[in-house]
Amino acid sequence: MCVAPLPPPSSKLTRRGVLAGAAALAGTAALTTSASAAPRRGRSRGGDLVLRGGTLLDPATGEVTEDAVVVIEGGVVRAAGTRKAVKVPEGAEILEADGKWILPGLVEAHIHLNTATEARDAIRAGATSARSGSTNFYQDIAVRELARQVPAQAPRLQAAGIFVTPDLGDTVLADPDLTELARLKDGVRSAEALRRVVAVNLKRGADVIKTRVNERAGLPEQDPLTQVYSYEQLSEIVTAAKRGGKGVLCHSYSKKGCHDAVTAGIRSLEHGVFVGEQTLHEMHRRGTYFTPTLTAIAGMIGSSDPVLDERGRTYLPVLKRAVLAAHEMGVPLAAGTDSSGGEVKPIGREVELMREAGLSALDAIRTATTSAARLLGLQATAGRLAPGFAGDAVLLDGDPLADVTVLKHPARVVHAGVTV
Repeated sequence: MCVAPLPPPSSKLTRRGVLAGAAALAGTAALTTSASAAPRRGRSRGGDLVLRGGTLLDPATGEVTEDAVVVIEGGVVRAAGTRKAVKVPEGAEILEADGKWILPGLVEAHIHLNTATEARDAIRAGATSARSGSTNFYQDIAVRELARQVPAQAPRLQAAGIFVTPDLGDTVLADPDLTELARLKDGVRSAEALRRVVAVNLKRGADVIKTRVNERAGLPEQDPLTQVYSYEQLSEIVTAAKRGGKGVLCHSYSKKGCHDAVTAGIRSLEHGVFVGEQTLHEMHRRGTYFTPTLTAIAGMIGSSDPVLDERGRTYLPVLKRAVLAAHEMGVPLAAGTDSSGGEVKPIGREVELMREAGLSALDAIRTATTSAARLLGLQATAGRLAPGFAGDAVLLDGDPLADVTVLKHPARVVHAGVTV
């Protein structure tokens, strides 16, 4: 059944109105209001801070600089190098980093941030930039604004808005322009309905579009190998997103589902446990990213539900082999935990699992810095601590090249020159 005919999304509901509603749901309204009431109007400028001492790692080159100094002004790195080479501005606020390793803030490529508390937990765990994996009622758009106004409260965020999925459930209440879709007996499946959900997302300010090709692995009653959208339906979603200048991330598990998603033109494959060799070659050819969310798969192990426990134990080694095969073929990898439901896993855990899959420590770190930054289009601003890049940093108590697990527990986090 199609909606016949669907008028364009209404212009009466303003983006500001949607943002206000999303902020209320996310619990960010009071925070953004207090920020806007402060003397500094509009978007936060960022802080001024100097990181002095410590060992600086540049993931892009692998270069290690001992006794380093990083100068951040207005939330942006102005200079980085040895203590002898970099002059510390007079009167600057200094964060002493002696005995620490200094890395750029980490980039989380798949996370669900529904509340201000989750946003704070993510940034405290070292994720200073992130990409939303969708929220039910546009809370991620409010969290994105929170990060712009109060950098210490949330990661710099790319919002996905709502999930393009056959069954929207209560998400039809997220926007009046979605409620007509509740009449569809077969859910959001027709070309017109698919385009409608994408159009509403774009009108409400989504940065990326999230969809699926398979059912969920984390729900025992669902079969993650069951395909819910065809190649043709995925192509409709990708085409609609591209018209708006946006890419698509796609929840995928089965071999055929992964291949259909990639050949339909998605920007990144999420989960991808049973992705085939042919599809990996196609991903390399197209430059499609792979965000395996190993953390989410590993998190099913030990579940009180025997179905989920078995899936975790079965899927994790398969996914690790796929990650290593992808890496060896040159498929770009991005780290993402798929955290949701109020529990935020540290992005450092995903780096740890990338290392366990067979990547070198430096390459594993790159999945949460330079590589993930490229996926998010932030390659010129995130993933490094170099002049012109964002003043985002994590300070670690140990050498991550020797033991990547230190990334799970940052000693200090700095976002846009502001200490978290």
